[in-house]
Amino acid sequence: MLEFFRKGRADFFVLLIDSMRTVNSGIAALKNYLENQTKANAEKVFAIEKEADEKRRLLIDELNKTFATPIDREDLYAMSKTIDDIMDYGKSTVEELEIFGLKPDAYLVKLAGRLASGSEEILSAVERLERNPAVAMEHAVRAKKIENEMETIYRDALVELFKGQDVIYMLKMREIYRHLSNAADRIDEAGDVINSIVVKTS
Repeated sequence: MLEFFRKGRADFFVLLIDSMRTVNSGIAALKNYLENQTKANAEKVFAIEKEADEKRRLLIDELNKTFATPIDREDLYAMSKTIDDIMDYGKSTVEELEIFGLKPDAYLVKLAGRLASGSEEILSAVERLERNPAVAMEHAVRAKKIENEMETIYRDALVELFKGQDVIYMLKMREIYRHLSNAADRIDEAGDVINSIVVKTS
């Protein structure tokens, strides 16, 4: 863990980047699972979600031990929680598909694809926060646009879903769609937090 420290203090930019890289890897694994639904691919999502939780615990532990931080403490906490939530909703999506014995449909695959793109934009923003804050904001804006696209897909998915006759299936799939819609909301929130950090540190 020596790479996480600079002059004896936690480097919160590095910790955030490490956390977001893990989440980004997890969302890529989610997309892969929805395109190729196997137990092995499901387990990979679960394993990365646990790793993401551990990365967040490390960051929060360092935050609790550090008096002065380069980023507002509230923003650091909010950012760590928001990106962790993205991964949590990804895990919930896989869990419920497995529990209910459902197959991913085209809308879930499309939502996951856009979620992966949004996650990439948030990662790019976090990687540039310290040295290129203006560029970080550009990536945050792109991520927020992707959230809007996901909400459109989500509404389209619900319209199509409720044309069916199987009420139980509709209720189950609605909940799974909602997990990815909630993940999209967290992408939007992460973009807001990044913008807040840039404004406060510029």
